[in-house]
Amino acid sequence: MKGRVFLDTNILIYADDADAGIKRDRAQQIIEAALNNGNGVLSTQVLQEYFVVATKKLGLPAEIAQQKVEILASMNVMVVDVEHVVEAIKLHRLYGFSFWDCLILHCAKAAACPRLLSEDLQHGRSIEGVTIENPFA
Repeated sequence: MKGRVFLDTNILIYADDADAGIKRDRAQQIIEAALNNGNGVLSTQVLQEYFVVATKKLGLPAEIAQQKVEILASMNVMVVDVEHVVEAIKLHRLYGFSFWDCLILHCAKAAACPRLLSEDLQHGRSIEGVTIENPFA
């Protein structure tokens, strides 16, 4: 992966999901590359969502999920503030995506990431200068 790339929560979840098969392998490769290359970007929202889903859905012990959050936080992390929330609302109103997806999209834009890796949005679509890529497509 060249250039800054924003990782959506689903990438992090698949990396820990024993039932995800090929998606798990691909997600682990993406995270490893992002950590090694220093080009991975997350937001505090993504880290929070990861913790909740990892502990509730995947059954990871909170201590292990916390350790993983600390490792993932060594990437570039966008701290979500009020300005980001307001801009996400604008994107939601303009494009009709969920507020949470718009917050991730806005954070990718604000972090100068030309690419957003996500399974949740429209693969190949470019919005506000950010191209959405489904790495599992």
